[in-house]
Amino acid sequence: MIMIRAIIRPEKIGIVLSELVDAGFPAITKIGVVGRGKQRGLKVGDIQYDEIPKEMLMIAVSDEDKEDVIKIIMRSSKTGLKGAFGDGKIFVSAIDEVYTISSGTEGL
Repeated sequence: MIMIRAIIRPEKIGIVLSELVDAGFPAITKIGVVGRGKQRGLKVGDIQYDEIPKEMLMIAVSDEDKEDVIKIIMRSSKTGLKGAFGDGKIFVSAIDEVYTISSGTEGL
């Protein structure tokens, strides 16, 4: 099992969620976050913004679905054809165990 965490622009959240649900991945956790990437924030005139609003999606998937989910997120969250600074990041990590609280069953 794999945990995918995607940090994306807030204006892209609707299309990303729609694409994931349409592809058969409806189980998603969405969290509003703030942060900055390599560009160290955003400077507009004399004002420096260190905390840029983003959305984080957390999606647990099988190993076989990992590449499909990553491709959907990349395609639907990119700005323009080539993308732009601030489009976001995708983090992928292994999940050792998963339990459903209501039933106590193990696994997705």
